[in-house]
Formats: sequence, structure tokens, C-alpha cells
Amino acid sequence: MNYEVDGIQLDDHFGLPVELGYDPYTVKLYQKEHQGKKPPSNPRDPEWMRWRAAKITDCMAQLSRSIKTVKSDAKISLSPNSHYFSYQNYLQDWKTWVERDLIDELVLQVYRDDLNKFQSELSQPAVEFARRKIPVSIAILTGTWNRPIAISQIEKQVKIVRDRKFSGVSFFYWETLWGYLTPDSPRQRRQVFQTLFTQRAERPKYS
Repeated sequence: MNYEVDGIQLDDHFGLPVELGYDPYTVKLYQKEHQGKKPPSNPRDPEWMRWRAAKITDCMAQLSRSIKTVKSDAKISLSPNSHYFSYQNYLQDWKTWVERDLIDELVLQVYRDDLNKFQSELSQPAVEFARRKIPVSIAILTGTWNRPIAISQIEKQVKIVRDRKFSGVSFFYWETLWGYLTPDSPRQRRQVFQTLFTQRAERPKYS
């Protein structure tokens, strides 16, 4: 309402850690919908997980409606982990969000060193499903302070993403793109990026 933004992006933590949900409010709500029955003591009980995940989906639906009411062409972007990890650890059922048209684009975090595992994540059923409905880009890890990643690996992963014709790439995070703690110099890394991105990219089209 206050700024001419293109939209909003949510990430892998827009959910509820699977261990949580035992606060008085949530317990009371669960009992109201389960004839007074208390939530299972096991946080990974399948029905208990589904119920909490559905509540988060309801929250996402409300958020989506609110955003689109204020600005109908605003894009809602989500940058989650794999669907399995997201659901099992954060009750974030983003495949359902895609199915219900609650998000407009996906920027999947695929932070894998092993190239075979990296490619396997790109072929998961939830990813293939999302690609049929919305633009899907891939987020690539450029390193952390204590785990630098060589530019050669980043270059290979960008090529894999492009060969599979995803909508684009994103990098996490800014400091490690050019940091001095990386295996190669900032100058070498910039030179590779200049060869990777020689032309201006067009934003993916939305149907």
C-alpha cells in the first residue's frame, strides 16, 4: 500500500517447526475440532502434522487474498527447501499452495555439493508439478563463512539449471559471491560471472 513493489517473497521458514504446536492457543483449537481430544504427544504423528500444515495453508490463503486485494498484479514468490523437507520439518506444504494458486513463482533452494544429488532435487515430482503451473527458478549456494564453495561448482550448477530450462537462478548469499575467504579470488569469481551472464535477462512471463 505504501510502495510500488513488484510483490513479496517468503522463504523456507514461513511455516511452523514440526516440534511446535503445543501452546495453549493451538491445543485449544485442536481440541475444539477433535471433540476435546488433546494433540498427540508425538509431534510427527501424521494426522497432527496434516492438521497443523492445513492451518498454515489457511494462513497462506488469507495472506494471498490480502495481497491481491491491495494489488492484484503483485507477485507472491516462495523460496522453500524441497517439498519433503519443508513438510517434514516446517509443515510447509508448498505443493498444495501451488495447486491452489496461492503463489506465483517458486525459487527452490537446492543447496547441494554433490552434482548427482543436485540434479535429483530438480527432478522431484513436486518440482515437476510446480513447473507445469508457475515459473520455477533454482537457488544455488555460493558458500557460507565457514564453508566456501569454488566458482567451478557454481558454474556447473548454473549450467545444469539452464540445460533443464528452469526459469532462472538465484544465489545465496551476497557476501560469498565475492568474498576473500573463497577458494578462488574475487576477481576470478567476477570473471566467471561475466561469462555466465553476458546478456540482460528477461523476467519470465506469467500466464
